Amino acid sequence: MDSAATIILGTEIWMGIGAAVAVVFLLWGIDRVDEDAQGAYIFRPLLIPAILLIWPLVLWRWWALEATRDVPQARYRPKRVLHRWGVLAMAVAMALFIIAGLAVRQDWPADIAPVRLDTQ
Repeated sequence: MDSAATIILGTEIWMGIGAAVAVVFLLWGIDRVDEDAQGAYIFRPLLIPAILLIWPLVLWRWWALEATRDVPQARYRPKRVLHRWGVLAMAVAMALFIIAGLAVRQDWPADIAPVRLDTQ
């Protein structure tokens, strides 16, 4: 299996899991996590694209809010220390990706014809 087919298969698996999480979360979980969402069914389809992409974060946040259901103060406590480390890690990662991309950049060979992937 070549790298393009592997990337496509990985994306299909990621989106499949995201679709399952979206169905379960939007039918049962959102009512338990957000009291304001109870009975509001019109906006839920708007959340589907985001849940498909960030389903691990949705599951983690759902679990965290369910665990602190009895403690309202802990539910809304800001996690600013984690934000600081996240921003720093993303800045370093972006710089490393740009440097690596410039280091391994290659010229595309003009004599190679494009190949169509199998769609089965």
